[in-house]
Amino acid sequence: MKKIINTPNAPAPIGPYNQAVLIKDTLYISGQIPIDPATGNLVEGDIKAETKQSMENLKAILSEAQMTFEHVVKTSIFINDMNQFSQINEVYGRYFDAATAPARETVEVANLPKFVNVEISMIAVK
Repeated sequence: MKKIINTPNAPAPIGPYNQAVLIKDTLYISGQIPIDPATGNLVEGDIKAETKQSMENLKAILSEAQMTFEHVVKTSIFINDMNQFSQINEVYGRYFDAATAPARETVEVANLPKFVNVEISMIAVK
């Protein structure tokens, strides 16, 4: 049976989906974009700040499910400019131990929701 995970510490979904779904010990987290949950406003202008906000949103959802980044087994990063990869990677890397970091892909796309520069989704397992 699936359990819906939502927290006010991450942005409310902007469509017909939930922040995350927990099935047994596996948590599927919807893509998070750089929306500040306190204000509902986009964090814009600096890809490092945008990436950090996306990661903090993911952290809040993991916490609501009583998990941490150590539980993450897979991430997907969607960006609109591969030239920003190194800056995104620098911020992303602060959240993981390199020796136990999850599997990941990074894909350049034409557009993202609200025309943001980065969106990150995760799968975590207890």
